[in-house]
Amino acid sequence: MKKETLLLKLAIIALTVPILAICIVLVPRLATGITEEYPALVPFKYPFILAIYATALAFFGILYQAFRILALIEANQAFSIQSKVAIQRIKFGALSIAVIYGLTLPLFYYVADHEDAPGILVIGLVLAFAALVVAAFAAVLQKLVNNALEIKSEMDLTV
Repeated sequence: MKKETLLLKLAIIALTVPILAICIVLVPRLATGITEEYPALVPFKYPFILAIYATALAFFGILYQAFRILALIEANQAFSIQSKVAIQRIKFGALSIAVIYGLTLPLFYYVADHEDAPGILVIGLVLAFAALVVAAFAAVLQKLVNNALEIKSEMDLTV
């Protein structure tokens, strides 16, 4: 099991590095470029940057919780209170990302309307929808872990 979890941990690290680079390099340039192109969006420059960094922070929190779950799996404690809490935090983080992107959809709409490129709005919708899918998946996993914990506690009482 250690090989599989090691591969997943490496995948988590591989996801972290490019997102961190995007946040450091690309986001400030993108915000400056958009506000230069659309002067009406100048008041939204810093809220846009804040929204991106907030989603990145939630994303890194989700990855950390996934890392914790993998460590619990390695320790043979996949069905424990700690994994239940980690899954709950993943669900909360994904919902946070969905809400943040939902709140930024008017900015996506404004740019899409002025560029006459509806695909830009679709990008915002896909990001919000993907976060909702992750939250729904986490909710299903949370119910499975809850059921497993209930069965485990019943079996402990039986013995």
